[in-house]
Amino acid sequence: MSALRAMAASPRGELTLLFAASCAVVLVLVLAIAIGGSAWINGSHVRLVLMTCVATALAVAGAILLGVPQLVFRADQRRLAEVRRLQDALAASDAIVNAEPQVVVLWEHSMPVRIAVQSLAGVAGLPTDANQLQMFGHWLDKASADELKSGLDGLFTMGRPFNVIVRTTAGAHLEADGRAFGARAMLRLRGVTGHRRDLARLLDQHRELNREILAGRTLLDSLPVPTWFTDDQGRITWANGAYVTAVGAERTSDVVQLPVELLEARKRDKAKATLAKAPRYAERMPLVINGQMHAYDVTIVSLDGASAGVAMDVEALANAKVDAERRTAAYDRTLHRVASGVAIYGRDQKLAFFNDAYRAIWELDADWLSGNPTVEETLDRLRGLSRLPQVPNYREWKLKVMTAFRGGDQYEDWWHLLDGRTIHVSAELRPDGGVTYLFDDVTQRLALESRFNAMIDVQRETLDSLKEGVAVFAPDGRVQLHNKAFAQIWRLSRKMLSEGPHIEEVTGQCRVLYDDDVIWKQMVATVTGISDRRAGIDGQLTRADGSVIAYAATPLPDGATLITFADVTDARRAERALIERNEALVAADRMKSQFVGLVSYQMRSPLTNILGYTEFMQGPHVGPLNDKQREYLGDIEGSSKTLLALIDDIIDLATIDAGGLELKMTPVTARSVIDRAVTDVRERANRARIGFDVRISPEVETFVADEVRVRQVLFNLLSNAVGFSKHGDTIQVAAWRERGMIAIAVEDQGVGVPLEQQSKVFERFESKTLGSKHRGAGLGLSIVKKLVELHGGNVTFVSEPGRGTRVTVRFPESGVGVLDAEAA
Repeated sequence: MSALRAMAASPRGELTLLFAASCAVVLVLVLAIAIGGSAWINGSHVRLVLMTCVATALAVAGAILLGVPQLVFRADQRRLAEVRRLQDALAASDAIVNAEPQVVVLWEHSMPVRIAVQSLAGVAGLPTDANQLQMFGHWLDKASADELKSGLDGLFTMGRPFNVIVRTTAGAHLEADGRAFGARAMLRLRGVTGHRRDLARLLDQHRELNREILAGRTLLDSLPVPTWFTDDQGRITWANGAYVTAVGAERTSDVVQLPVELLEARKRDKAKATLAKAPRYAERMPLVINGQMHAYDVTIVSLDGASAGVAMDVEALANAKVDAERRTAAYDRTLHRVASGVAIYGRDQKLAFFNDAYRAIWELDADWLSGNPTVEETLDRLRGLSRLPQVPNYREWKLKVMTAFRGGDQYEDWWHLLDGRTIHVSAELRPDGGVTYLFDDVTQRLALESRFNAMIDVQRETLDSLKEGVAVFAPDGRVQLHNKAFAQIWRLSRKMLSEGPHIEEVTGQCRVLYDDDVIWKQMVATVTGISDRRAGIDGQLTRADGSVIAYAATPLPDGATLITFADVTDARRAERALIERNEALVAADRMKSQFVGLVSYQMRSPLTNILGYTEFMQGPHVGPLNDKQREYLGDIEGSSKTLLALIDDIIDLATIDAGGLELKMTPVTARSVIDRAVTDVRERANRARIGFDVRISPEVETFVADEVRVRQVLFNLLSNAVGFSKHGDTIQVAAWRERGMIAIAVEDQGVGVPLEQQSKVFERFESKTLGSKHRGAGLGLSIVKKLVELHGGNVTFVSEPGRGTRVTVRFPESGVGVLDAEAA
């Protein structure tokens, strides 16, 4: 009964009882109907029982139906009270949760059921989205995320609470507090303030310092350099592996506990005394480590009473330094001997080294360069001395020159200086951050290259303009150079020749026009033979088309071979024609000389008779003559003598040409022969009122010559001078000694000879009046030249129109020239 009351006290119990009563009423009705039906069938005495049951069931059902609303009402009242109580509890919980800025995450069976995010705007890096909040690894740093994950794992598995301070990736700090109750777990994130914030920062610093200390010690322990720490009492507190190995210990703990010192006591005392006055002690000392004594640089620094030391093996460094200094000295000596100017600037852009060529190129003072000027100072000084190229923007140009210092590309340029020089400049960054500048004076090289290129172009153009075919074959037998004529003569393809074919391929194509195996084999042997056994060949070949080709193959000093071909068909024809014509001219000249000599010889006898009769008629045997007769006889005599002299000249020339004229060499008095020659022409000169001015140097006395021929030479010269002189002129005759020869000059003041005719004055039968009355046969100067050269002398002719003519003949004083000519 008490149980029923307790069940009826709750809304759920009331509904349960009401449902049970309803079920009982229905059951009773069902039983009554069943029994009534059976009783109705069995008899009417049961009707009373049935009606009684039905009435009872209806009464119970009515009672139940009347109590249900009251039961439902009381149940709703109680449920409403419970809801109000739960709302009050929830409001209290929310008030507690919202009492401060925080983030609360609630899990049930390890699954989040609620996430409450309050305002934490002051926490940098904290996400506001609930889904992103659960991804702790995205917004917490790695160490904090790992620590939080470890706490959550313990919370979920064993219900172990935790409280840690975590840091976001933005550097803000949060307090993470985890708690478990029943099957639920809760995580609360709150911002930290005040001492907790300071503590969080200290923890971060502590963690960072521990990491740095661990990293530093790990790094020091991996170094092969002995390193150690000591406290303020000088006791070793830590040493790396290299120190342990150096002192022969097994573990670091042995070094700390014993302790085992690397430095001897005297060195330690010295270091301690130094650190008492200065923060650093450094000294190079010998140490025996692993049985070997090396030089070590020991450095100890003070650290707030404690100290840290390191010992570096500098034995190899010292040896390398000595070797580097020796190499540097040799390198410097080498650089001082090169022709290129070298200037090395350090990282600070100051001049660290320069060679003699650099100073000579820029003509800078060595003392000034020794002051280590910067690149900019050097360029400014050179600009002030007008030794830099003219540039439109000096500032930009200077920055470009210094590009290498900024780690840019290698600088290279050509400087065309105001003094005409061209300097090739290049700069390259050095491994130490400095820059090396190289200056090459390429003025002469460029000039040589220009002349060489011009010469090559001229040679190429010259070769291409030659009518002779030229081909140069390299030592390997391939065509190295050829011209157009070579391809045209043998009708070869220029494209094929430009590909450098072998000599055998070239000769194979040449055989189409001339198939002579001997000649082509000789050429191939000349081109491909051994250098010291090669011999040049030349000759001519006549092709089937009638053309004549002259060829020559000449080995060159460099092992190449020059082969030339010339089409001499026309030349051969012209040569044949010239030979025939020359033979005809020689025969005609011989016939002319013979005719002239014969005629001259035949005319000499009648002239001799005419002169004889003229002299006879002028004598007393004929009787007195009147003036007119004497004048006629004088003209006859003068003309006959002139004609006789002309005939004598012709005969002499013919004799000289025939090689039959012999000189009778005797001592000749210069004054005597000159006076007799003047006397021979004086009568003719007197008629033209022409005077003579004879000047003979006192040192001129005698010389060896044929006096008759000398007199003939002077007579011809004086006759020409008289013939081309004007009335009243004076003919100058001078004689002097000149380097072992006697020089005699005849100079007139006549009309002179034009420049274009002076080259023909010594030719035979060349006679021009030149505006005068003189008209000769043109043999005077010709016979003069022949006779003087026969003596071994020479003749010079100087003339100027309107100013006169000067002819100078020179005879060897001792006749040596004649003797040499006869001996030859």
